[in-house]
Amino acid sequence: MSLEKLQMPPRGEPLVLAWPQDGRADGFLYFDEPAAWRSFVEGLAIHPAIPQIVTSKFARAQTLYLLGWLDFGLIKAGELAALIALELALVDRYGGAVSKSKRSFAALLQHMVTADGLTDADIPMVVRCNGAAVGQLTGETRPTLAERRNLLAHGDPFDGLPAGGLLELVRDLINYAYHGYIAEAQAQGIDS
Repeated sequence: MSLEKLQMPPRGEPLVLAWPQDGRADGFLYFDEPAAWRSFVEGLAIHPAIPQIVTSKFARAQTLYLLGWLDFGLIKAGELAALIALELALVDRYGGAVSKSKRSFAALLQHMVTADGLTDADIPMVVRCNGAAVGQLTGETRPTLAERRNLLAHGDPFDGLPAGGLLELVRDLINYAYHGYIAEAQAQGIDS
């Protein structure tokens, strides 16, 4: 389902979501109108130079977030879809560098930091909110992204509140994983 085809009625109350704010890693977003929510979710798209298989998986996460307007619990399902898209991107970009016997989501996240040089300064959301995220990839901060994915996949994906900013963080990590593709596309004049 494409985001633009989905019609959303007004809500009786605003959609309120914990989300990192400019200059700080905490805060809340308030959406009173479905058009504002749609614009926000659509604005979190990954770069168009990224392969279609990853783009379509990430678009599924965006669709689930968008449906959160109708049923807030669907945002949690969107988190799982986003982390699945991230894992697919990491397998594509780093899978050949990590032996199959050691290739796990956690190992691929760690590889992104240790071998590809990802730092917090490379993550636009982290820079925007003066936060930190690399610890969620390396295991220094709990829960890690791999632990979040496992809890969502093997527990109840609708338990608890959404993790603030997860879709934006995953978007930034996928874009980083494909930074070589993106740089090449920009050099060829193919940019969003």
